[in-house]
Amino acid sequence: MSDAVLTEVKGGVLIITINRPEAKNAVNLEVAEGIAAALTELDSNDALRVGVITGANNTFCSGMDLKAFVSGQVPYVEGRGFAGLCEGPPQKPLIAAVEGFALAGGCEIAITCDMIVAAEDARFGIPEVKRGLAAGAGGLMRLPKQIPQRVAMELALTGDFMSAERAQSLGMVNQLTASGGALEGALAIAEKIAANGPLAVKVSKQVIVESQDWSNAEMFARQQVLLGPIFSSEDAIEGATAFAEKRAPNWKGR
Repeated sequence: MSDAVLTEVKGGVLIITINRPEAKNAVNLEVAEGIAAALTELDSNDALRVGVITGANNTFCSGMDLKAFVSGQVPYVEGRGFAGLCEGPPQKPLIAAVEGFALAGGCEIAITCDMIVAAEDARFGIPEVKRGLAAGAGGLMRLPKQIPQRVAMELALTGDFMSAERAQSLGMVNQLTASGGALEGALAIAEKIAANGPLAVKVSKQVIVESQDWSNAEMFARQQVLLGPIFSSEDAIEGATAFAEKRAPNWKGR
């Protein structure tokens, strides 16, 4: 892992930190490759249950590094897209811990995550149009699914910022914290997730994501294909047994 992206493990949680404070954590190719490598580790390491992504020095991410872009560098990773994330999120849950600004590609990183915890003074926005660009890393497609379409249109066409408070009121942000407390808040949620059955967590995320495209006629049949193995797993028996014995379950991930 490069110095541009730092990782730390706490229990079953992988903390991923974009570490370019001198550039307001703008995403260059090094950052994109670092995030992609961290997500590969998250999904492949059975000891890791959930990821949290944040930015160094009280700023989440200012978006794509425009200086690098002008010089011809594109911060995309094959199979994962912008920032090594936006087109290929991890199979396991990922939470964004947002301090300061999550703008342009930084906002797109945040909304690609499964949950967002933000400091009350954080700001979100997709101001690419102000630079003759467009929010092509998911902002134009994901935002209308997460907030009302007219609000998404307003953000995309004006380039204006949105407060964390408004983002929460619209359902885009899960939880607000005091300034400086976003990571702590995200870790609190991550620890709850990490304590649950890993197979059940992973497949629950999969069903929620994939079922958005399922018809009413097929949804239960398609869900059964994914959930069937969960109900017959060793973890399911262990969870029920632990409940009956009034003890914490010992998950095996199978």
